[in-house]
Amino acid sequence: MRTITTVREMQMIALRLKREGKSIGFVPTMGYLHEGHLSLLKAARKENDVTVLSIFVNPLQFGPKEDLATYPRDFDRDSKLAEQEGNDFIFYPSAEEMYPGTLSVTARVQDRTDVLCGKSRPGHFDGVATVLTKLFNIVQPDKVYFGMKDAQQVAVVDGLVKDFNFYVEIVAIETVREADGLAKSSRNINLLPAERVEASALNQSLKIAESMIVEGEKDPREIIVQIREHIEKNTTGHIDYVEILSYPDLKGLDRLEGTIIIAIAVKFTKARLIDNAIITINKES
Repeated sequence: MRTITTVREMQMIALRLKREGKSIGFVPTMGYLHEGHLSLLKAARKENDVTVLSIFVNPLQFGPKEDLATYPRDFDRDSKLAEQEGNDFIFYPSAEEMYPGTLSVTARVQDRTDVLCGKSRPGHFDGVATVLTKLFNIVQPDKVYFGMKDAQQVAVVDGLVKDFNFYVEIVAIETVREADGLAKSSRNINLLPAERVEASALNQSLKIAESMIVEGEKDPREIIVQIREHIEKNTTGHIDYVEILSYPDLKGLDRLEGTIIIAIAVKFTKARLIDNAIITINKES
């Protein structure tokens, strides 16, 4: 496995691989890898000739009061984990390498960002779209891998790829969870011990919602009430949002039908956790 730190070298490697007719699977991350990231690497290794993992804590997607400075970083650990999974290249640029000066052009996301995380994090998905545009041009992947824990990000990237005509396939991988159902996240390390126990209530609330739908509930407002009650009763966290929307276009619903996302975000002392469930509802049900 090789670690590449410059844009130019990564571009030259990608160009050589393309000329050799090799497919590139790409896993973009901000590092501090967990089993969720490794599941993406496994899928990329299985489906492509070469895998590229990027590790870059992108400053453009953090707001002024968000956790850029405290975001966990451990490159040596990440490198060992990636190598154990058979990864071929790590692209590990500095912020100065990716953004050597003031950007004259950035991506601005027009849709799918006024709800969920986008509502409380203005500019976040503009930063995501900008860095991914750069990474797609640098790495030239055939397939790019994302976890469905970040379902809004997947929806935004879907729009980015279609609108900008990137020749890349998005592969969305199911969320990897702890034994108690908590979604794997780099931010879980920032939970206090008591909060870590409480955090299982997020997935429990989604299970409650799924059961209500199976039993025939069609009113999203009734389901949201039950989710909120469960989280408020079982955690000390502050609910950022509970929303039920169509997916992937993320529009509001008066009645549940088609493919929907049930999404939640809860703020704890030093960590903000998100989770979701995506369900397809048959018209007859």
